[in-house]
Amino acid sequence: MKIKKALQLSLNMLIHSKLRSYLTIIGIIIGIAAVVSIIAVSQGAQKQLEERLNSLGADVLTITPGAPRAQGTGGNFRAGGGNFGPGNNQGSSTIINQKNLTIKDTTVIKNIPNVKYVMGTLSGRADVNYLGKSSTINIRGLDTQVWKNFITTELDSGRLLTNADTNSIVVGSRVANNIFEDKLQVNRQISIEGNSFKIVGILKESGSDDSTIFMPISLARDVLEDVGNDEFSSISVKIVDPDQTDLTISDINKKLMLSRGILETKKIDFSVSSPRAFQETITSSLNSIALFLAAIAAISLIVGAVGIANTMFTSVLEKTKEIGIMKAIGAQNKDILLIFLFNSGLLGLVGGIGGIILGVFGASLIGGLASGSIGRLNFNSTYFSPVLIIGSFLLSIIIGMIAGLIPAYRASKLKPVDALRYE
Repeated sequence: MKIKKALQLSLNMLIHSKLRSYLTIIGIIIGIAAVVSIIAVSQGAQKQLEERLNSLGADVLTITPGAPRAQGTGGNFRAGGGNFGPGNNQGSSTIINQKNLTIKDTTVIKNIPNVKYVMGTLSGRADVNYLGKSSTINIRGLDTQVWKNFITTELDSGRLLTNADTNSIVVGSRVANNIFEDKLQVNRQISIEGNSFKIVGILKESGSDDSTIFMPISLARDVLEDVGNDEFSSISVKIVDPDQTDLTISDINKKLMLSRGILETKKIDFSVSSPRAFQETITSSLNSIALFLAAIAAISLIVGAVGIANTMFTSVLEKTKEIGIMKAIGAQNKDILLIFLFNSGLLGLVGGIGGIILGVFGASLIGGLASGSIGRLNFNSTYFSPVLIIGSFLLSIIIGMIAGLIPAYRASKLKPVDALRYE
């Protein structure tokens, strides 16, 4: 018997199947949909993470006051005084041995190999007034001379700050478009803590800098309260070779410990972090969560496979006499085996198609409704890779054929005489 003929007979069996066959297909649909949804949401979160880290710069290290309790180089990644980790708090729950960074620290870091640029930044919050409306907004003071070497967010309009600027600021996308009733525009004046500033640039939406106002650090020292003349909230370091990140972090730790008079690691009062370390931590967490959820979803696939096996056993019993007739007119064992294998594979195929469609819809719905996050990484995006779609499609067919293998084998081994006498 030709394969085409066996496939036609299998398709005919599926079309004329009873209700139990379609209920079996529903089991496969639910299992595949669950797997597709979970993996798509997980991949979307990882892709979003990579995009945000790329916007921060993989070659930028950040030094912040205080040491993590674990005494490591990890922790929340803060770019230029911002924060990519959970919250803006550097309180006692995660930081010990608090001591501010100073201009002396930047001088020490500049002399370390693989360091290209160093920029001290000052961060805080201040009251901002525009056209009679007030809001408290993040302020970041920075060195205008080197800022252009650190920033990765593109300008939407205007320009970046320069050394010649006085009372000039650059604002993030959200500050410009969502904080006040009237949108901010280049060359407009706004008031920060009673001082007038001119907007010279507006940044495009990026996620990390959207809710921040940038100004020269000298102006930030006047605007923000309780700030010393030579202190920084953080220090950003741009390195020459990202492949030497770990070595550079080690050198920074050694030099700063020596400069700050720290003799024991447990007394360290600063933290050096990189986006690469943060990415590895979050990716590991996402993979663990996705693996756990995928394992739960796999239970649905197992239930669906058992349903296919049960349906195929029942189908063999129902069609015993037909099997005997086919064998009597010349059908071989392999022909019967192919017919029932194709039939179980078709059950998986139909279930896979339905599962992928339902999974795409489900993942999109989850992405739209999701509010959970790790740090500032929201699970509101999904990514359907070709590998995921094709893999899910093939998985459903393979599960169907494996589940139908034993019933198909038993059907192929039926003797014609016994099959014809079966009632």
